[in-house]
Amino acid sequence: MNVSNWAGRFGAVWGLLFAGLFLAGCASDPAKQEFSPVAGGPKATAGNPAGAGASPVATVANPNSQFLKAGDLLTITFADLPISWMPFEGRIKEDGTVTLNLNQLFIAAGKTVGDLEKEIRDRYVPKYFKYMTVTVTWQTATRFYYVDGEVKNPGNRPYVARIKILEAIASVGDFTEYAKKSNVLLTRANGQKLTVNCKKAQTHPELNVEILPDDRIHVKKSPW
Repeated sequence: MNVSNWAGRFGAVWGLLFAGLFLAGCASDPAKQEFSPVAGGPKATAGNPAGAGASPVATVANPNSQFLKAGDLLTITFADLPISWMPFEGRIKEDGTVTLNLNQLFIAAGKTVGDLEKEIRDRYVPKYFKYMTVTVTWQTATRFYYVDGEVKNPGNRPYVARIKILEAIASVGDFTEYAKKSNVLLTRANGQKLTVNCKKAQTHPELNVEILPDDRIHVKKSPW
């Protein structure tokens, strides 16, 4: 091999090595890589780092993350059985339970739909059936509390979250100037009656009792 041939081949090898290193550097440069922050969305590049025009992924509320409560209306269907079972349709009782086929009692309140479906299936399979598919659908009940007497806007209010007596009275416009704040009558749905000193409750939080669905608050009129 003469010197000119050897030099030509040596130069070609180095040329190939240099080209390979250059291309590898471009491929690994994070500023030049393309990616999409949203599946199917526009690509982000060095000139468009945020992926301009990309729509944020919508957050969809999962109904199975909500907890069932007394009064909710349930429809429970049973499938993949060797016999036909009628669906259950009814409300969760005040004690939080429902009674299904074969006189099986389930605590529904405080559980998610998915939890209740699994518990029902596990109760019947494999003890009674080899297979069963349980589907629970529900409609949440609208519950209320009631405030009357010496308040500015007496009436009912929807019970949507935990609330205490001072906040419940504030929700109807607060006391009138004639209210007897030290002797407010609270009547529970089960008939239990409590006398609440709302005047003291303003500075003693332990006296600010919690209100439950269907409770009735009556603010008496001061005799003077």
